[in-house]
Amino acid sequence: MKTLLILTVLLLSVVFASAQNEQAPIVEKEIGYKNWTYKSVRGEGETSLREFANGKKFVLVVYFAAWCPNWKHEAPFVQKMYEKYKANGFDVIGVAEYDTIEKTKAHLEAFKLTFPVVYESESTAAKQKTLHYEYRKAAGDARNWGSPWNIFIEPALLEKKGDVLLKKAFVSNGELIEPEAEKFIREKLGLIAEDKKAHTAETKAIEVCEPEKKIATLKKP
Repeated sequence: MKTLLILTVLLLSVVFASAQNEQAPIVEKEIGYKNWTYKSVRGEGETSLREFANGKKFVLVVYFAAWCPNWKHEAPFVQKMYEKYKANGFDVIGVAEYDTIEKTKAHLEAFKLTFPVVYESESTAAKQKTLHYEYRKAAGDARNWGSPWNIFIEPALLEKKGDVLLKKAFVSNGELIEPEAEKFIREKLGLIAEDKKAHTAETKAIEVCEPEKKIATLKKP
């Protein structure tokens, strides 16, 4: 009985360790990313990605579920990059997934997120019906919900016509690794490297990325 208890504790330790925020490097993937036109969460009309990217140097499209702890961990960094580099031609647009418009709007206000946000889906039942799901599977994202999922757009390389904007794109199948992501953004904007002390990315243990805090399932984010 004591042996069984010890094994159970060890198993739970491993499972909860895997429930940490999942950072992922920025890598180039062949996914055939298509243009989209989605409605604003804030009621500001519709946005076409091709039109949104026009005139920008570099764009981050970040897909997220408002209830996901992993996204909540990344959100302040995305807002920081948006504010810091917008004047240099960088822009951010969020694509909300798997939650109601009302809850997503409340999330944006609570986290003081000011970049544009549209929505593709409004329910967890839509998980396997979204383009978000198709893209992250094509990119090798093995997480359950894929929140956040980041894709970087270089407007100068976009196809001018047709549904497909990019055949290949740089993506992150998880939370951005902050030093790497900022360095990547600066390089794409043609900015010189900042003089910062070398440091490793910090990983914090947080909740499992599941709607309604279904921690009992002990699924990997």
